Amino acid sequence: QVELVESGGGLVQPGGSLRLSCTSSRSISVIFTMGWYRQAPGKQRELVARFTGGSTNYADSVKGRFTISRDNAKNTVYLQMNSLKPEDTAVYSCNARWDPFDVSVWGQGTQVTVAS
Repeated sequence: QVELVESGGGLVQPGGSLRLSCTSSRSISVIFTMGWYRQAPGKQRELVARFTGGSTNYADSVKGRFTISRDNAKNTVYLQMNSLKPEDTAVYSCNARWDPFDVSVWGQGTQVTVAS
């Protein structure tokens, strides 16, 4: 059973930064897609940023503020979040799929709260 373990969430003031990490128990060097989603209270889960094949996708609301990166040697994907806003408050979850026809694997989620 593959595990995704997230870390790095917390409380930060508006304008601050956080870096989330998602470490996989399985190699991500040939992964099909891997990235971050978030769900705020009362809202649907939404894509934040992800790698798919050779491309990277970002939600419009985070473009220019968030950066997704990966370290294949550590089987880890990162989400650097800068210029955080209160509306970024959500549970951030890591998602991965090694094949287009595979079932997605989800991490347990990490809370990010942006408040003064």
